[in-house]
Amino acid sequence: MKATTTFNEVLESIAAFSEEEIEMFLEIVEKRLIEDKRERLAKSIRNARKEFASGKTRKGTVDDFIKEMGR
Repeated sequence: MKATTTFNEVLESIAAFSEEEIEMFLEIVEKRLIEDKRERLAKSIRNARKEFASGKTRKGTVDDFIKEMGR
């Protein structure tokens, strides 16, 4: 989805809000950001589990990794 409103236009619109509306706006934006981060993390975990299950990754310690890189 392409943004049709510029960042400055959004800021100008928010400036016309009451203090209560600004607080509500910030709360909504913060909750959306948290949910987006949560979904990206869940997707990353799902992908990591798939890679591990398919043998593309292995368990190990940092020392194991360093030894592997030295080969």
